[in-house]
Amino acid sequence: MSDTEFDIIVYGASGFTGRLVAEYMQQQYGRSVNWAMAGRSTEKLAQVRDEMGIDAATPLIAANADNEAELAAMAARTKVMITTVGPYQLYGSPLVAACVAAGTDYVDLSGEPGWMYEMIEAHDAAAKASGARIVHSCGFDSIPFDLGVYYLQQAAQEKLGTPCSQIRTRVRAMNGEFSGGTAASLGATMAAVSKNPDLLGILANPFSLANGHEGPAQPADNAPYEDEATGQWVAPFIMAAINTKNIHRSNALLDHAYGKDFLYDEMMLCGAGDEGKAMAEFVATSNPLAGDDVPQPGEGPSKESREAGNYDVLFIGTTDNGARMEAAVGGDMDPGYGSTSKMLAESAMCLLQDSDGLAGGVYTPAPAMGDKLIKRLIDNAGLYFRMEK
Repeated sequence: MSDTEFDIIVYGASGFTGRLVAEYMQQQYGRSVNWAMAGRSTEKLAQVRDEMGIDAATPLIAANADNEAELAAMAARTKVMITTVGPYQLYGSPLVAACVAAGTDYVDLSGEPGWMYEMIEAHDAAAKASGARIVHSCGFDSIPFDLGVYYLQQAAQEKLGTPCSQIRTRVRAMNGEFSGGTAASLGATMAAVSKNPDLLGILANPFSLANGHEGPAQPADNAPYEDEATGQWVAPFIMAAINTKNIHRSNALLDHAYGKDFLYDEMMLCGAGDEGKAMAEFVATSNPLAGDDVPQPGEGPSKESREAGNYDVLFIGTTDNGARMEAAVGGDMDPGYGSTSKMLAESAMCLLQDSDGLAGGVYTPAPAMGDKLIKRLIDNAGLYFRMEK
């Protein structure tokens, strides 16, 4: 696609998260990368371009999410498509189809495993044929978790000569808001289940995206308990149902580099003793995606709030012979907006500049970009990946 008009198109650039992606592209790359802003209205895009201080030479493209001809024309104009237009199960399928048909690379923020299952079934073979690299979940769900597991497993292979047969992920800190898009996606998923109860099986199965592989029963992650791995009480982490499926898919796409009997779970650390127990029970009964304070799609926190946020995730790996290794991944902005927008943009840049040898197909971040994306996130996006033990 060397003769393609654009390197990257940011679709949904007039929405809240899309604005942040466009702002990051301007600040980090300027016009050194030939990128464009796209959405339903060029007038709205022009307004956003001016408000965000984006170069006036940045091209604008109008395309409606329900107009297949417009999406096909747009997909044919770029090497990589970034899309923030969700919930993807409501608005995303035609764009995936357009990118697959055009051989155009694609990244999104999807945390919708039922929809991702449908995209894999519908498009993986065609993407392999066209050369399109379709990479879902390139935001807080699931890059820190998917790449954190990958990073620790790489270290285990290098130091111990064997992968960790179990990784227990513990969220140590998370300061910031979940996005309104995440809340909307959850609502859309529940509505889809009410219409198609068969989706419940996909949502309940940790291996539903793992290309037919069915591994062992996974550790329970649906109730608080005192965690022997950390000595603290832990509570269910709301993103675990998404991240776990992506990580098992990554393992499958990496030819089961983590082992066919790999065990994985995610929980949130809540502290030790009675106070930790009380906090874990509170976390387990609260829903951060419900209530009047949750942003609606297209809304989000202030710049000051985004910059005041952060997150820190611990990965505890153990091998079959009892060896233990630990790694940490974190980010310097709130997870749902500030850090997510940078992760999404760098995923697109990684496909554009660092992934010549990657074949077409429907991917998760780790098998698609692995070490190359980790380096970009450390160098450019305010993330850290480090070994702790």
